[in-house]
This record gives sequence, structure tokens and C-alpha cells, in this order.
Amino acid sequence: MSKIKNLLAGLGGAIVLNIIHESLKKKGPDMPRVDLVGEEALQKSLNYLGTSIDDDATLYKVTLAGDVISNALYYSLIGGGSYKHIWTWAVFYGLSGGIGAVTLPEPAGLDPEPVNKAQKTKVLTVAYYLAGALVTGAILKAVVKKDE
Repeated sequence: MSKIKNLLAGLGGAIVLNIIHESLKKKGPDMPRVDLVGEEALQKSLNYLGTSIDDDATLYKVTLAGDVISNALYYSLIGGGSYKHIWTWAVFYGLSGGIGAVTLPEPAGLDPEPVNKAQKTKVLTVAYYLAGALVTGAILKAVVKKDE
């Protein structure tokens, strides 16, 4: 499949991931807050470069944009293999992304609590990433079928 189709499908999955997260993040105390991990990571990176974003609204917007872009690139990998294995790759990348989101903050020097404070938080974090990957797979399947 073409890189452009993979990127657009990945963008679709990334948008769905972020819509789910943004819609549900304040629905209860155990909801995943991937945005907070992203904001902390961005601020630490900027601090390393000798700068920071002081306005909370700007920090939120820049983090959200970076999240959509990085997840679109990540999900675009789903279309890199054989058409007949899209669902396998979607599940693999979805679970890997979600498990990484739960397990990597602490080793990266970030606060893991927003994504793993409770079992429910961990499961939902993984489920969100899996949902985005499955949407990417569905888009790729639809595009390839249309092209045939």
C-alpha cells in the first residue's frame, strides 16, 4: 500500500484515539490521562533545551498536536505489510502502543500515575490504543477494497 494511504489511515486512527481519550478523560477518577504524561514529557524536553511553555492552554494544544502526529505515524506502520495481515498488525500495534503507554512513563522519568493508577486505568489505556489501531486497519481494508 502507498505511504500516503498508510499515513491517512494512521491519521484516522490517531484522531479516533484522541476523540475517545478527550471525551472520557474527565468521566471519573480512574480514567486514563495520557495527555498529562504527554505534557510532562514535552515540558521536560523543552526544559532540557532551556525553554518551556508557560501557558497551560498552549501546552495542551501543542501536546495534543504532537500526540496526533506521532500516533498517526505509528499507526501508519499497520499498512506496511501484507494486505491479508492488516488485522494482525492492527492488533499487534494497538496492544503494543497501549502497553507501552502504561509501562514506559516510569522508565522514561515521567509520572506513571495518570495511565496506571488503577487496573481500570491500565485496561482503558490499552483499549484506547487498540481502538485507534483497529480504526486504522478498517480504513486500510476499505481503501484497498475500493482500489481493487
